[in-house]
Amino acid sequence: MVQSSPETRALAHLLARYREPNSRRGLFELVITAVPFLVIWTLIWTALDHGCWIGLLLVVPAAGFLVRLFMIQHDCGHGSFFSGRLANDWVGRAIGVVTLTPYDHWRRSHARHHASSGNLDQRGVGDIDTLTVREFQSRPRWRQIAYRAYRHPIVMFGVGPTFLFILQQRLPIGMMRSGWMPWLSTMGTNIVIAILVAAMIRLVGFGPFILIHLPITALAASIGVWLFFVQHQFEDTSWSHDEHWSFHEAALHGSSHYHLPGVLRWFTANIGVHHIHHLSSRIPCYRLPDVLRDHPQLIAIGRITLLQSLRCVRMALWDEKRQRLISFEEAAVRRDCSGRDATFST
Repeated sequence: MVQSSPETRALAHLLARYREPNSRRGLFELVITAVPFLVIWTLIWTALDHGCWIGLLLVVPAAGFLVRLFMIQHDCGHGSFFSGRLANDWVGRAIGVVTLTPYDHWRRSHARHHASSGNLDQRGVGDIDTLTVREFQSRPRWRQIAYRAYRHPIVMFGVGPTFLFILQQRLPIGMMRSGWMPWLSTMGTNIVIAILVAAMIRLVGFGPFILIHLPITALAASIGVWLFFVQHQFEDTSWSHDEHWSFHEAALHGSSHYHLPGVLRWFTANIGVHHIHHLSSRIPCYRLPDVLRDHPQLIAIGRITLLQSLRCVRMALWDEKRQRLISFEEAAVRRDCSGRDATFST
């Protein structure tokens, strides 16, 4: 590990003034997110109950509000949404039942992600699996195929998110041997989820519940994984081995500024300002725009637009020589060129 530059450390110190949560603002943000989600869910049910299938179109905004609930849970996990720890933890746990995410277990694994983001020697917990070009090319063919399948958009943003939130998070994956806390968090959440699901099925019926809540959950999960993907899987991100890794530099330059249209910024609770979030994770989501307003020089760092982000899907391998993410095709071309150069030199 190396020391961060004086400028980056000074910036992190400067951002401390934005870290104080406002509990009234937090409560307001929670209410204007949770209430519309419940109202829209009820409207979909009412529409279906009257044979109006067009009501299923409301699944899209419902998924948007569910994403925003997850972002509030995310801030609670950082202790940044409310001023008190109890409020953060219990609101986070309650939302975790709706988002199918065991709060305490997720909070611990997410903290590890923040502590090691961009470190090639500490991959594997709370992040998207990323191989270097050398690692990928040294793997046997079947493992290369498996990694390609994992990185395919249908798996990464379709099957994978649904599997992650509905099935994988029912066990404390990654912390199975980390004591009782991950198990208590996961199993406690599972029990409350089961009770809530049983109550909802009794209220609206099994068919309507599945028809409404499954697509909402699946769409919200895909959006959530997409956001997390774009936050770190962009061409000019930063990865390095432990001896060259710096927390502040990795936070500022290894995380993107996903510049979304205003409506999408609201639904994603400003999580696109991810470089600032990683540099100072205790800043509440509702104060991140204040940072960019007061420090406009930070806007251009790691900035990608919605259109530009679509190209990130191809990025799958870290090129240690060129210090950027590249596609499988680029890696293959580079390998072919290296082979021809070696042949010509003999």
